[in-house]
Amino acid sequence: MNIVVLIKQTFDTEAKIAIKEGKIVADGVTQIINPYDEFALEEALRIKEKSGGDVLVVSAGGEKVKEALRSALAMGADRALLVETEGAAVDEGIVASALAKAISGLSYNLVLSGWKAIDDNSAQVGGRVAETLGLPQVNVVTQLTIEDGKALAVREVEGGTETVEVPLPALITAQRGLNEPRYPNMRGIMQAKKKELKVVTLSELGVSGAPQVAVKNVVLPPAKQAGKLFRDDVATSVAQLVQALRNEAKVI
Repeated sequence: MNIVVLIKQTFDTEAKIAIKEGKIVADGVTQIINPYDEFALEEALRIKEKSGGDVLVVSAGGEKVKEALRSALAMGADRALLVETEGAAVDEGIVASALAKAISGLSYNLVLSGWKAIDDNSAQVGGRVAETLGLPQVNVVTQLTIEDGKALAVREVEGGTETVEVPLPALITAQRGLNEPRYPNMRGIMQAKKKELKVVTLSELGVSGAPQVAVKNVVLPPAKQAGKLFRDDVATSVAQLVQALRNEAKVI
């Protein structure tokens, strides 16, 4: 079972983000594997441990992304591939095209990724890669079974769950609840240094074009306001609460 896992490097969810001139200040901010991509990687490793095979992790970005790829190798992935985009103007469409081109000539049974990245929440790349490669896809999956050349994927829907069956090869995007990702151990960290990490450029892949989406400005969300307490008798407090919900919060 040969599995490709698409990952993205994102800011640590615990990091304190600062904005300067409409851009995120990356200096001093810890960066990690996107948490949803970690679920995808963990699932790939579990399938490999059960059925054998090879796990290739693929990402796009600059030199720093190698840190995320090395972390994935330390967790147990066999090989890594970086699509170098540093200095290039890219959006989700160009990244998806590049990732699809990078793996198009490979032999694989399954492609896994997180259903979205926590930094931009666009939830586009996995679906775009599947469409480009002509793969059936199932998104936001919380349970996955691989058997008899098929993938049985369970995902939550309003009021319950549904099970979708697709033939392999297919692309599956992971949702929280699929598994609990492992931590790299010292042996894995040492072995990761010796594993293959290949780098290809957009020009080598023959991917070009102007991005269709550009981020013009980034702002922090407004600070939360202090809560209000209504300390009068019950009837008066309820009336005041209703007025606040209607006139200030505008939710009723």
